[in-house]
Amino acid sequence: MTHDAIRDAVVEHAPELAALTPGRTGNLSVRDGDAFAITPTGVPYDSFDTADVPLVSLDGEHLDGAMDPSSEVPMHRHIYRFDEPGAIVHTHSPYATTLATLHEELPPIHYMIVAVGKRVPVAEYAPYGTEALAKNAVDAMREAQSTATIIENHGLVVTGPDLPTAIENTVHVESLCELYLRAKAIGSTPHELTDDQLDVVLEKFESYGQSDD
Repeated sequence: MTHDAIRDAVVEHAPELAALTPGRTGNLSVRDGDAFAITPTGVPYDSFDTADVPLVSLDGEHLDGAMDPSSEVPMHRHIYRFDEPGAIVHTHSPYATTLATLHEELPPIHYMIVAVGKRVPVAEYAPYGTEALAKNAVDAMREAQSTATIIENHGLVVTGPDLPTAIENTVHVESLCELYLRAKAIGSTPHELTDDQLDVVLEKFESYGQSDD
């Protein structure tokens, strides 16, 4: 993708972010080489166009775009520099954020968790927009070998090879957080899948979908 294409992608997918997170909270970005396009800060997701979308270097320099970038540039930049995904979605979606307030990870209660790993860990709290928060998010994902993390008292971060996949996997995680909390609300502890069971799912996912033949 080109720099123009990733800025177009932010505009195209911003409404999906709006459906996941309240108000003007949350942000998303997509990478092209040594730069990424990210949602602008503090504006409704339907109020900007491609020329407004900030383009930011991996060093944090605002390269282009009429609007200021999200306050979470440090977190996006840190993840891109050290884990190298193609896109990042950060939400304050209600069920994942409920687990964030409980400092509780999402365990493997359903096979679809393998879209992001075998569990969704909890990253230690730090003030938003800081390098400390960025480091905590990366550390949690690396330790759990997950492409998602719940940040204490904050929200959810999900990465992916591209923006549609990152958004889709954000929806998966939020749905599983809801399922987990509903099960706990009736007074039971959900049964977890074992590593061996998850490994079978991961193997099956390698051939999932339509064949190229």
